[in-house]
Amino acid sequence: MDVGHFKRARNQAGLSQQQAAAEFGVSQSYLSMLEKGQRPLSQELARRMVQVYKLSPVSLPPSQVSWQPKLTDFEQLAADLAGLGYPGFAYLRTRRTPRNPSELLLSALAQDQLEARLFEALPWLVLKYWEMDPEWLVQQAKLHDLQNRLGFVVALARKAGRRSALPNSRRDVALEQLETTLRRSLLAREELLAGAHVSESERRWLKKHRSKEARDWNVLSNWRPEALRYVA
Repeated sequence: MDVGHFKRARNQAGLSQQQAAAEFGVSQSYLSMLEKGQRPLSQELARRMVQVYKLSPVSLPPSQVSWQPKLTDFEQLAADLAGLGYPGFAYLRTRRTPRNPSELLLSALAQDQLEARLFEALPWLVLKYWEMDPEWLVQQAKLHDLQNRLGFVVALARKAGRRSALPNSRRDVALEQLETTLRRSLLAREELLAGAHVSESERRWLKKHRSKEARDWNVLSNWRPEALRYVA
């Protein structure tokens, strides 16, 4: 969310600086300085802006200036996906503030083990929030060697999107560009997406039966676009 975006979002919401400042619990002068880039934006205030201005969660800045992957349990990832509207975890939906979709996507991909139900949600996440910042996403993926996994998910999302009842040419172009950018840094080593604890025979089976998308991205997985239950 750049400086100009703050002001545009407020204007589109039909709020004066004084009205918006009252919603955020800050002074009008402080909000003015924020809109001019003279003050840093806190995570808490960014979340309030997303709510008050009715912005997409892609407007949320990452929670860390320098993002670092960390071990996250199933419940946390599932709750975060539910907060972003994923139908597969609708039963977990709460009033919690949505998380930055880009950060959530990378956090899930960085896990040593990722349950099938969680992985299935990632192509949906890419399709739903395709306007996420591609520069930041690619940069962080490369920093943490996640470009193969991310490229695989984007490929699944792009092809699954073609089955959507609501075609979106802008989305399709954006995802194709993202996939092309990621391909420039494709890692030669094979990525085991299913988790670290699989037998050698399972590894051989996955290599033999993996999808075209998995082969293209050096990933050992049999996920295919047509197997995804939810398409945004």
